[in-house]
Amino acid sequence: MVSTILTGAVYGIGGYLITVEVDMAEGLPCIDMVGFLGSEVKESAERVRVAIKNGGYVIPPKRFTINLSPAGIRKGGSAFDLPIAIGILESMGVVKMDKREEMLIAGELGLDGAVRSIRGVLPILLAAKEQGIKVCIIPEANRKEGECVGGIRIIGIKTLKDAVGILMNPIKLQVKPGKTSFQDISPWKGITDFENIIGQPVARRAAEIAAAGFHNLLFTGPPGTGKSMIASAMPGILPPMNEEEMLDTSKVYSVAGMLNEEQYFIARRPFLNPHHTITPQALVGGGGIPRPGVISLANHGILFLDELPEFKRQTLDMLRQPLENGKITIARKSGNYTYPCDFMLVAAMNPCPCGYYPDAMRCNCTDLEVKRYSGRVSGPLLDRIDLSVGVLRNSYEQIKSFRKEESSGEIRGRVMEARKRQRERNGPELFNSRIPVTHLKKFCILKAEAESVAERYYSSMDMSIRGYHRLLRVARTIADLDGAFMIGKKHILEAASYRSAL
Repeated sequence: MVSTILTGAVYGIGGYLITVEVDMAEGLPCIDMVGFLGSEVKESAERVRVAIKNGGYVIPPKRFTINLSPAGIRKGGSAFDLPIAIGILESMGVVKMDKREEMLIAGELGLDGAVRSIRGVLPILLAAKEQGIKVCIIPEANRKEGECVGGIRIIGIKTLKDAVGILMNPIKLQVKPGKTSFQDISPWKGITDFENIIGQPVARRAAEIAAAGFHNLLFTGPPGTGKSMIASAMPGILPPMNEEEMLDTSKVYSVAGMLNEEQYFIARRPFLNPHHTITPQALVGGGGIPRPGVISLANHGILFLDELPEFKRQTLDMLRQPLENGKITIARKSGNYTYPCDFMLVAAMNPCPCGYYPDAMRCNCTDLEVKRYSGRVSGPLLDRIDLSVGVLRNSYEQIKSFRKEESSGEIRGRVMEARKRQRERNGPELFNSRIPVTHLKKFCILKAEAESVAERYYSSMDMSIRGYHRLLRVARTIADLDGAFMIGKKHILEAASYRSAL
């Protein structure tokens, strides 16, 4: 008799179902596994054999053949250990499964029979739900993560014996579907508040515009002026994530193996701040077995690159396509893996190697050194920056005044109002920064005087077509913050001021 168990695997950011077929027959005692398997899956034969023995079960001296179907897709990961063990035990007559077509089993086994956590539970269970699966047996460490799916019975187990006990007792399979609440974590707790940032009205205004339209932003200025502090405060003025965004981002973290019993889903917008020594593979994703990179972990959040020119130019240029498409595709001989990376890029840089240009009293850099330093960031990447602002030193009067600035909550209120206008005009998922070129004429309606100003700036600033389109998108966001239907002259002028430094 052939035993069949349903399990799941991850391809890119999506999950799909795998059928584990186990056949026990006479022959030389061994466990043969087939089905286009990765090395870690091939190794599972020994893990499963020892786990079954240490679980108190005796494997007869038979030949076990295990097939993972479909055979045309490469299988990786350790989630197949538990379903393979259950399939062997069913072939031995230890367990009997009812309604197997409605049940999914996944988990890694330790040599002592313990069931350990696995990667990618969230996308696997989402795929299982779509296929009509009603019960999922997964590691206890992944239970809360699995319950985020909702509408499907999640049973967490700690050992192989637990799984056998549940399968032998159908009453335990009648657990009501549960769902973990998405509302038990404050989306802004622990984030720097804008009321603690002294002065910098221009940088604060640029941060508000960037948050309202999800625009890319660059801060330039000497060290110690608050560039990093403003960037770290920006998640506090972004609207909270909706449930769809939470699940979309949590899937990335699940595939990356970064969810656990404490953090079982992502309820607040990510803020990623990689060091400038990061490798291209770590930034955009990849590897022999592809994994999401930092840009994917920043999905629906902020990617902050401090000391921008210190990053390798090759590494920075890999951001160009993801910034346009909101996704990254990694090609391997086993297939193409696509990961979402719809993030807001916020960057900061010094104007020169020493950081104090054009202060002649403090800067000793030559014009060539200044030009070479800024030239480390390519023109095509700068062209994808929507707003660029200079962050200057505060005066002594500003520092000693201790005046309480506007809080993040007040700024966030205006940002959410602007986002509301965007949703009503553009659609629920289309930020101003993502308005397609084909829709610019429809959504970015300019008054006559604004049209002439835009034309003059396009010619005088020698803009690219992409730069001009970004100018219109930023002006559209500024108009939304003002509650204006049409883009006026002042909106174009302010938007152009944020591009003059690029």
